[in-house]
Amino acid sequence: MATLASATWPDTEAADLVVVPVGSIEQHGPHLPLETDTVIAVAVAQALIADGTLSGGWLAPPLAYAASGEHQEFPGTCSIGTPALTQVVVELVRSLHCWARRTVLVNAHGGNVNALDAAVGQLVSEGHEVRWVPCATEEVDLHAGRTETSLMLHLAPWHVRLDRAEAGNRQPLREILPTLVSAGVRAVSANGVLGDPHGASALEGAQIMELMIKRIRQRLGSP
Repeated sequence: MATLASATWPDTEAADLVVVPVGSIEQHGPHLPLETDTVIAVAVAQALIADGTLSGGWLAPPLAYAASGEHQEFPGTCSIGTPALTQVVVELVRSLHCWARRTVLVNAHGGNVNALDAAVGQLVSEGHEVRWVPCATEEVDLHAGRTETSLMLHLAPWHVRLDRAEAGNRQPLREILPTLVSAGVRAVSANGVLGDPHGASALEGAQIMELMIKRIRQRLGSP
């Protein structure tokens, strides 16, 4: 796999596509690492290049500092906010397109959506060939629960502290969203978990990964 960070400039002269994982550095409960979203974004991006969905793509280093203000009440969270992330994506893609024709951003953090929508909209209006795709499935819990714990048990089990795993707020998003938006995650979950990690497994994580990749293929019009 062609990784941008290890390339030399002559290697990239004929580049067509750059794939940029977009994650976060934010709290994921007492049992998952701050880089959870970034790990997932990188793994999905790697898989899409490897299976030919994004054939010939150069894998860029991830954008890890992102829009995570809803988690800021928890130590460890590093957020640059939506306006800053929007501008970072705009400037990054403009730079990439000085030598590559197109970009796909693979996003694994829901808090980045507004920034990506705004940035891609602006870039497309300027004539750039760029789009973003979410690492998402239909049946998931909200944050640091069974879904993300299973994914991390599959992708980076050495970073999962199962002995610390505990359930958090299990209410549906529609019930907690007003408070979450106005006051952040800590106002609805003291431990930062929205869901229940118990029952998570590496096997389930592998299945979720397959489903995520399948959904992205469909979005990109690949079989």
